[in-house]
Amino acid sequence: MDVVVITGSAGSIGSESVDFFSKKFDLVVGIDNNTRQTLFGSEGSVIWNQKRLEDSIINYRHYHADIRNYQNLESIFREYSSDIKLVVHTAAQPSHDWATLEPLTDFAINANGTLNVLEITRLLCPDAVFIFTSTNKVYGDQPEHLPLVELETRWEIDKNHRFFTEGIDESMSIDYTNHTLFGASKLAADIVAQEYGRHFGMKVGVFRCGCLTGPKHSGVELHGFLSYLMKCAFTGRNYTICGHKGKQVRDNIHSYDLVNMFWHFYQNPQRGEVYHAGGGRFVNCSMKEAIVLCEEITSQKMHYSYSENSRVADVRWWISDVSKFKRHYPDWNLSYGIKDILLQIYGSMTKRLAQKT
Repeated sequence: MDVVVITGSAGSIGSESVDFFSKKFDLVVGIDNNTRQTLFGSEGSVIWNQKRLEDSIINYRHYHADIRNYQNLESIFREYSSDIKLVVHTAAQPSHDWATLEPLTDFAINANGTLNVLEITRLLCPDAVFIFTSTNKVYGDQPEHLPLVELETRWEIDKNHRFFTEGIDESMSIDYTNHTLFGASKLAADIVAQEYGRHFGMKVGVFRCGCLTGPKHSGVELHGFLSYLMKCAFTGRNYTICGHKGKQVRDNIHSYDLVNMFWHFYQNPQRGEVYHAGGGRFVNCSMKEAIVLCEEITSQKMHYSYSENSRVADVRWWISDVSKFKRHYPDWNLSYGIKDILLQIYGSMTKRLAQKT
């Protein structure tokens, strides 16, 4: 029997991984204790998604466990250890702002929790492929040193710059930058995951992600850019734009496209390799551009306000250069654009509202 273990299995990327790999493996073992609700309140709850998985996927087995609890985690892995072929680690504390409120909790989840999953994998199923979802926030505000120009609706890199015109690649420095506590805890996990690949020879892939999105995202104000923006457009709630004139640019990757990257890596894994994972030049938008699209899709004007105060270490421009992954896995391609993604998020919200009434 071939088993895949997925942490954070009821979250956006975790649940997409369950959907995807349930068709590739005999059994999907999901680990999620709905910590997202503890972090962000009832709107952040993923119970609805957990129930969807349990009701619709017959080869899915859910475990309510915390990645900070080594003993509980070990007992789950031990039950399937001889059959585990893949571990997809998506569980995390994902918010800059929340990390500042409780640094110990943030580090315990992101750094210590990741170390727990890596060590248990090494001891019980060392031949399994291990995928870690890192973040571009490991670079902190380093992109602010790039030469940027202000356009009508967005910030953009100077086209005459020698580097990064197609997006930022893995050569960007992680030093001499304001990471935020969240970025620091994810960087610690990122580096230890690489080390397990290089030192122990494990098949570890580190994916430094841009904005992750899709219809399964339980977006909240502190995390989930496109999902929360559409939620505000959908409900009429006010949205606050934080600094940079609303022209800050992010690339976005649909959860399916990211999980498809995982699948390609699984079939030809590397040992401690790092890849940028984002929408690149194909899927990106500024805040102002995203608001226009939300208004177009919902057919109503958004209520939003502007604050001059940008978030700590919030950069004006991030677009991922995914060419390294494309060189290693040329059959992989992005499939969902910004409008496709927003239409799916809107459809998901409409469906969930109908189910409640």
